Amino acid sequence: MKYSALCYVLFLILFDVFLVKSGADEGEKDGVYIVYMGAATANGSSKNEHAQLLSSVLKRRKNALVHSYEHGISGFTARLSAAEAQSIAKNPGVVSVFPDPVYQLHTTRSWDFLKYGTDVKIDLSPNSDSNLSSRGYDVIIGILDTGIWPESKSFSDKDMDPIPSSWKGTCVEARDFNSSNCNRKLIGARSYNGPGDDDDGLVNTPRDMNGHGTHVASTAAGIMVPGASYHGLASGTAKGGSLGSRIAVYRICTPNGCAGSSILAAFSDAIKDGVDILSLSLGSPASRISDFKEDPIAIGAFHAVENGITVVCSAGNDGPSEKTVSNGAPWILTVAATTIDRRFESNVVLDKKKVIKGEAINFANIGKSPVHPLIYAKSAKKAGADARDARNCYPDSMDGKKIKGKIVICDNDEDINSYYKMNEVRNLEGIGAVLVSDKTNGDASDFDEFPMTVIRSKDAVEIFAYLNSTKNPVATILPTTVVSQYKPAPAIAYFSSRGPSSISRNILKPDIAAPGSNILAAWTAYDGEVTDEGREIPKFKIMSGTSMSCPHVSGMAAVLKSHYPSWSPSAIKSAIMTTASQINNMKAPITTELGAIATAYDYGAGEMSTNGALQPGLVYETTAIDYLYFLCYHGYNISTIKVISKDVPAGFACPKESKVNMISNINYPSIAVFNLTGKHSRNITRTLTNVAGDGTATYSLTIEAPIGLTVTVTPTSLQFTKNGQRLGYHIIFTPTVSSLQKDMFGSITWRTKKFNVRTPFVASSR
Repeated sequence: MKYSALCYVLFLILFDVFLVKSGADEGEKDGVYIVYMGAATANGSSKNEHAQLLSSVLKRRKNALVHSYEHGISGFTARLSAAEAQSIAKNPGVVSVFPDPVYQLHTTRSWDFLKYGTDVKIDLSPNSDSNLSSRGYDVIIGILDTGIWPESKSFSDKDMDPIPSSWKGTCVEARDFNSSNCNRKLIGARSYNGPGDDDDGLVNTPRDMNGHGTHVASTAAGIMVPGASYHGLASGTAKGGSLGSRIAVYRICTPNGCAGSSILAAFSDAIKDGVDILSLSLGSPASRISDFKEDPIAIGAFHAVENGITVVCSAGNDGPSEKTVSNGAPWILTVAATTIDRRFESNVVLDKKKVIKGEAINFANIGKSPVHPLIYAKSAKKAGADARDARNCYPDSMDGKKIKGKIVICDNDEDINSYYKMNEVRNLEGIGAVLVSDKTNGDASDFDEFPMTVIRSKDAVEIFAYLNSTKNPVATILPTTVVSQYKPAPAIAYFSSRGPSSISRNILKPDIAAPGSNILAAWTAYDGEVTDEGREIPKFKIMSGTSMSCPHVSGMAAVLKSHYPSWSPSAIKSAIMTTASQINNMKAPITTELGAIATAYDYGAGEMSTNGALQPGLVYETTAIDYLYFLCYHGYNISTIKVISKDVPAGFACPKESKVNMISNINYPSIAVFNLTGKHSRNITRTLTNVAGDGTATYSLTIEAPIGLTVTVTPTSLQFTKNGQRLGYHIIFTPTVSSLQKDMFGSITWRTKKFNVRTPFVASSR
């Protein structure tokens, strides 16, 4: 200990000298860096090292500090040169130093187009006892997002009990937000500007000027609001998943994005404030996923879970390609998105009243009769333009004279936002547009007053045949109508990011799926507020994305926490995962957006069940030791792990031959086994805890294994004699072929007459 302290003092002396020397030389390379120093402690070496290192940084530049993290997380964000950052990283008390990343919201619309977006809140428990969905009591859900619109009826505190004594947070004052905006439902609000936001003149306020955070918060825990709709569509009663839960808002996102430094600051405050659940509908794009020690969400979530907080995150919207899932740390509950049994139809009518089904939200009325000229965008190609650009309705690719007054058919070969296509057709004075795309099935784009709809490629064949059969093709586009009890549902949303994880394949991600397409929830609008055209701004909005599926699961996690206050985050995660459904409303397997049978890479354990999760029977407890071993197997050394975690027991050591394949053995509610080559077997263990409350129970075994893989489980029954008892079992995966040609999926289920505890698995030769 004395030697370590001496090394640290020498480091600070050398660092001070370095700062003076490098200040002038490296000024032009200044940037914002996060300095992560592991777990915060109330006193001791970690706290002292944090204070001393920060003091050394501030000696050179008084305004260097952006954020300091002292609750649960130790570290700070500061303006440093690249050379300074490299020098700090050599400090033995520092885990990592990395540039402050900017994350994105997980909606299917960019920030610019969120005003057109349509994400809806769905009833989490349509067939369950209302008491189950309304419970929440003193559970506090922290929402890290774009803020909140406190005037929304979804956040009324009528008939709610006093604020729980466990709450230690605050309701900040801002130019357009004050303490009176909080109440017994919305009990706290904080805001964090990113490093460049103040320079851009952005107000640091919890008020949601975007809508995303308000939508997410009401989905998780909004009260019941009768008569909710989006301009008359999807009318009914809007409500959150946990009606009785309290909401604490941490505004971390601005029009400039969601800064990693702000995310860590919010995590640190939330740990201090006393939240029970944290919900994050944001993350990094699939192309820029970082290792855990350089990922602010993974870092913050680790320390939140260490402090007993369940962290729920969206999986991302980079699907349907494989290896796109984000927020893949094992201590995070990662949520994919599915469709619901409601569709927004906007059909195309051709001559002779031939109807082609379309899906979109538009309120235009250009008549029911097909009298408007119809043209394929490729036929309107501008001289010198590329034919591919023209048929995809790219900007500056079509001849306006050929477009004016016509309905234009646009292809969607590449992921150019449909609103760009809409604006191009509208700017050329086209009367409407039909987009041909299979990628948006189940996700209704909102084109507002412009007559535009989306059809599938198989239906487009009929339109093109009609175009080629007549000299004067005509059509019309009908305004949107709602189709209820649509089948099949749920299906995997096309945009939902897919597994396996690009960081750790031996943890099966995503974990779970929940409704994320066409979700109606609260929006940002004052009573009586109207647009420039005199139309009332809606107080509820329809939106899509894993941003919307995430708060569904956060709400369910809060319900579980209210029923079982002593449950750990891993027990809550396990209950949600092992009781999930893989069947749609046609009593058939859930499928992807194009009709293929979904796998665990699409939905993890399956679609969340609000009834089953409340009575899981057995749970997998992923302990703090499991997470420490995960870090060992992932390649972290014991010295770094002791800095990262406050829960390293005396005598803990990483196995001498730690390998990534050993990650498969941490006690997780799913199983992923890779590098199965030849006919060599892999042994895996799992342990289940009895939480049924019934005492004695015997569970029998059911195995679903694919051809080419033998799965052996021992014992074949589990006999529990008391509540809280833990029993383990062993699984042997043995390929029956020299190499598995593809990733193979199956499940292990423990059953009684009352409970089904299902564990999905994937096995691969990769």
